[in-house]
Amino acid sequence: MWVNNVSVVLAHGAWADGSSWRKVIDMLRAQHIDAVAAPLPLTSLSEDVAALERTLERIDGPVVLAGHAYAGAVIAGARNERVAALVYVAALAPDEGETVADVFYRAEPHPQAPHLAPDRHGLIWLPHEAFATAFAQYASPPELSVLAAVQRPIAAACIGQALERPLWRDRPSWFLVAGQDRMIHPETQSFMARRMGARIHAHPVDHTPMVSAPGVVTDLIVEAARTISAS
Repeated sequence: MWVNNVSVVLAHGAWADGSSWRKVIDMLRAQHIDAVAAPLPLTSLSEDVAALERTLERIDGPVVLAGHAYAGAVIAGARNERVAALVYVAALAPDEGETVADVFYRAEPHPQAPHLAPDRHGLIWLPHEAFATAFAQYASPPELSVLAAVQRPIAAACIGQALERPLWRDRPSWFLVAGQDRMIHPETQSFMARRMGARIHAHPVDHTPMVSAPGVVTDLIVEAARTISAS
């Protein structure tokens, strides 16, 4: 049976789409938890939040909302009353008045982190080689090929908009700190998680554990879902 009708909505980060959550979706459904991946346009923070809200409108009952990387800022902008808990997966958690860029660049980048700059359309693409060196260094070659092939650029406008009051100030939260992350410094993740008062789980995983370590991610989401169900 379902976990007391708790559903999960998953938000992908930059350079990805909903397929990055495929393994987690399968694992959640094996535990009788329904999951939906929200399609984000990655065109501006406001438009991404609006797209997430449209997905939430289609879900009945309480929701655990999980975000990866950039989508940590997106899920913090949600205002749907059915959101009962937030799960941050190697994610960015700006506070009120902060931007994604403020927290992303808080620490010195990893030596293998890619150089990022917008193109003439204002879009930021991840260099092809960065998928293997920084984005998901523990993923298999076939998985890396798919990640690179389906990547979606993020608009520079997404990372420069200041947040309003983040939802994590009003909902219980969980945070997976990725100890081998080469995109978002693990120390930055730990700082944000502590500031949020999140329930912190740290693992030696890369920046995209939904692909390379889906069991770790699934366990965290299930913990959140069961906690909400029990309460």
